[in-house]
Amino acid sequence: MEKPWCAVCALILALGAFVHFNTVAAADAGRDLKAKPGVCPRRRWGSGMCAEFCSNDSDCPSVLKCCHNGCGHQCIAPHTVKPGRCALPQGTPMCAEYCYHDGQCPGEQKCCRTTCGHACSEPC
Repeated sequence: MEKPWCAVCALILALGAFVHFNTVAAADAGRDLKAKPGVCPRRRWGSGMCAEFCSNDSDCPSVLKCCHNGCGHQCIAPHTVKPGRCALPQGTPMCAEYCYHDGQCPGEQKCCRTTCGHACSEPC
């Protein structure tokens, strides 16, 4: 009598996947998967290394966050986000990057879009 090898192989693969996913789920259950405070920095032109060094913030030490680098993910220092919102850009065109994130602005000022770049301004 001929054995149904395809069915046997399929059952072995299914059992292996079940054991693997239960092991991963059990490992993740013990970790704190909450997102850390702050925001991943804006990606600049180009791309980072095409490797997955982390999958979520809990994979990163101290205050570092797991951020997309343009191709993969890596642990990066987050940017500060201050309360409030930026007003819509108006007036004379300003085509320069005076800041990249709120943490670079003094006091309560936020890094806001201008007509052609970013600059520190009071939140509204």
